[in-house]
Amino acid sequence: MSTLTVTAKGQVTLRKDVLEHLGVHPGEKITVNKLPDGRIEVSAARPTGKISDVFGSLKTRRKGKPLSIEDMNDIIARGWARKR
Repeated sequence: MSTLTVTAKGQVTLRKDVLEHLGVHPGEKITVNKLPDGRIEVSAARPTGKISDVFGSLKTRRKGKPLSIEDMNDIIARGWARKR
């Protein structure tokens, strides 16, 4: 069991071993469910979208100019984060 300290802003930091146990990496999200008896349940948030949501998102907007790998990675990241 881990003991966490609450900051003045009401925040806590999960230890690295806890995040590894959840399979959470930097930039990913977790969900916290409040249980009726004053406890919480923490779990890794899983993407809710479908893979088909990104189909067509790699099409170039300008004819004839191919996308770079960096452009593709940026589009993919925005698509999964739903920042379109």
